[in-house]
Amino acid sequence: MLKKFIAGLALFLAACSGGPDASEEKAASTHYDVIIRGGTVYDGSGAQGALADVAITGDRIAAVGQVDGADADLVIDAEGLAVAPGFINMLSWAVEDLIEDGRSLGDISQGVTLEVFGEGVSYGPWSDEIKLQAKARQTDIHYDIEWSTLGEYLEYLETKGVSPNVASFVGATTLRASVIGYDNRAATPEELEEMQGMVREAMREGAMGVGSSLIYAPANFANTEELIALNAVVSEFGGMYISHIRSESQQLLEAVDELIEIAEKAGVPAEIYHLKASGQANWDKLDQVIAKVEAAQARGLKITADMYSYPASSTGLDAAMPLWVQEGGYEKWAERLRDPEIRARVADAILNPSEEFVSGITNAGGPEGVLLVGFRNPDLRPYIGKSLAEVAEERGTSYPETAMDLVIEDGSRVQVVYFSMSEDNIKKKIALPWVSFGSDGGSMAPEGVFLEQSTHPRAYGNFARVFAKYVRDEGVLTIEEAIRKLTSLPAGNLKLKDRGMLAPGYYADVVIFDPETIQDKASFAEPHQLSVGVSDVFVNGVQTLKDGTHTGAKAGRVVRGPGWTGWDDAADH
Repeated sequence: MLKKFIAGLALFLAACSGGPDASEEKAASTHYDVIIRGGTVYDGSGAQGALADVAITGDRIAAVGQVDGADADLVIDAEGLAVAPGFINMLSWAVEDLIEDGRSLGDISQGVTLEVFGEGVSYGPWSDEIKLQAKARQTDIHYDIEWSTLGEYLEYLETKGVSPNVASFVGATTLRASVIGYDNRAATPEELEEMQGMVREAMREGAMGVGSSLIYAPANFANTEELIALNAVVSEFGGMYISHIRSESQQLLEAVDELIEIAEKAGVPAEIYHLKASGQANWDKLDQVIAKVEAAQARGLKITADMYSYPASSTGLDAAMPLWVQEGGYEKWAERLRDPEIRARVADAILNPSEEFVSGITNAGGPEGVLLVGFRNPDLRPYIGKSLAEVAEERGTSYPETAMDLVIEDGSRVQVVYFSMSEDNIKKKIALPWVSFGSDGGSMAPEGVFLEQSTHPRAYGNFARVFAKYVRDEGVLTIEEAIRKLTSLPAGNLKLKDRGMLAPGYYADVVIFDPETIQDKASFAEPHQLSVGVSDVFVNGVQTLKDGTHTGAKAGRVVRGPGWTGWDDAADH
């Protein structure tokens, strides 16, 4: 890798030095595959943009500077446009979308060149039983499960053909479900050792670390000691821990303390998934969260966060109900919801917040703040786009009863949007230098099977919105800082090799966009709309978006973490 970097740097220096005659002679003798000319280049470091050319040879950046006189197979005039490293989606749920449609239109159209999976659930390691469960959960997208390990899943995507690069954490939920099942109990020493072995295998295959989603069952059933033990293995391989922390509302501060404790005791960097203070009663806790994180950073811990650029979250109606009713998995949950006595207890828990439990419906300000967006059962899909309050009125039942009935009738947790966050807090988080971005959504196309369901607009607009709303319209960030937070910041957190910067020797993941016209178009009412303003995207040196239109290229590769056993072999090629 170092040799490639030095070689590319030499090309750059040769093109930019030696006087007019020497520079012209050198440029005239240089041929590249691609030259992007005359754009304002933002290298990803946070430095101010500068007018420059970017040259690509093969899958790498060959030069950044002035390459006047050089020729190329493809020359792009980028005058008036921004040229940046490809953007990194730190929390992607495109795990099945890419199986259905490898183009990744929703994110490629925003300049995203790397999708990072693994929020609690990962697509490996999968036992035969987990495969059966996954097959049974398939809704509109159907596929054969041709892999078992996490590495095999990622390689399956690359072999099938996908436009973005792909990476993943190994999911703590997946590990627990595989070894313990869905019971609310601590792991035995033997079970913990087995899960640690699975983490070790995943890290050797290139996992970024362990990802958890502790707000949900069965992930919530893991205690802090279990998570420390799993991450102690991650530490052996130089990976990181990333977590949807145990609470984002009434126990938010305690949940942040737990993440910091895990990082400190396991000896790993740690990141908070989609940092938020959910529910108006908790909005003022964000300042205390920031103080806790920055205090931990001051004593030498590497603690970061990511976020999406909207004041509403999207998850299931499981977040509206207490965890005790969900123990054992969906079938047990639905069975309990049919019991009149248990229904009464669940309704009471939803309607009467306590220190132990506050419903997601309460945090959204009531059923009017809960939007229904996804059902497995086609008979329920006429409810898509309506609030829980509207559906409850239509059905003539209370909103807690309606929520329980929908879970039973749909055979799933039901996908919803909760309007629970403060716009002022969104701006505060965006301005933090240690916060990157993740959509927490899929990457779909506004066509075909994807139109069978609604979705959160973040699946189509999360990254474009950063530039349109928070850079251009409101001035919360400079364009240089926004690009850094989408490129070198997450690349550095993940310890990626040769990605996240526009520099000689780095992989040629490049986005060209117009800062004046980049715009998210997706809305909560009409989410299936592509963003605009990104003209060209290169992935590993291959043009994937041309003049705003997908080329059909699927040059995405598996991007692996620091523990991958293949690094030595890769360095020899």
